[in-house]
Amino acid sequence: MAYNLLKGKRGIISGALDESSIAWKIAQKAKEEGATFTLTNAPIALRMGKIKELADACDTVVIPADATSTDDLEKLYNESTEKLGGKIDFVLHSIGMSPNVRKGRDYGNLNYDWFLKSIDISALSFHKMMQVGEKLDALNEGGSIVGLSYIAAQRTFSHYSDMAQAKSVLESIARSYGERLGKSKKIRVNTVSQSPTVTTAGKGIQGFQEFLDFAAMMSPLGNASAEECADYVITLFSDLTKKVTMQNLFHDGGFSYTGFSEELVEKLKK
Repeated sequence: MAYNLLKGKRGIISGALDESSIAWKIAQKAKEEGATFTLTNAPIALRMGKIKELADACDTVVIPADATSTDDLEKLYNESTEKLGGKIDFVLHSIGMSPNVRKGRDYGNLNYDWFLKSIDISALSFHKMMQVGEKLDALNEGGSIVGLSYIAAQRTFSHYSDMAQAKSVLESIARSYGERLGKSKKIRVNTVSQSPTVTTAGKGIQGFQEFLDFAAMMSPLGNASAEECADYVITLFSDLTKKVTMQNLFHDGGFSYTGFSEELVEKLKK
């Protein structure tokens, strides 16, 4: 059921790759709720995914942009405001990649150049998206910016490796830029810490299915799906959350505040 929560709002949604992407679901929900927006991803991701299908379904365009490049981001904002007919009301940052994780480097044997690349792609790009938008005066008064995070920013998950540091930086940037944009333009900046979710990237992580099962046992409401995450993010883009900013918001069925569960006890007894 749609509520027209984003009627008249213009946005930029990054990171949609295919139907399993959280950003893909958010784009579909934003369209249902009356928003107009552009889609963006890195040129290499555009070749790998199916984002053109999403653009056609949402009656919009895809603007290629490397989120680590301020020149690309300037082009993204300029083309988006021209295409949409005005300043941007909401931005989704759904960008993350670790060369160390992709190439199987152990945490005690990280390639530091790759580590810096992880931080640049997964966290500094969030700062760049906001800094470029601010400098171009492309962000609308009272807007909302959301980055997707993960609880590894607060707790240790061994296979998450240097992405944990990247998410910590991402959340810190949300607080610092949230304070700045809140004062200047009443723009909200938040991160959403989602349950482990079956995406194209997630499925490639060793032991991912076992971790999904563990998280489900530890979450009173169960793991949150990509569709449910999209519903939550839409509320953050809407005018219903005008005073929510600088927060890392856990959307994980209660996993983040559950110490132990009876389901896990029973599993361990076996």
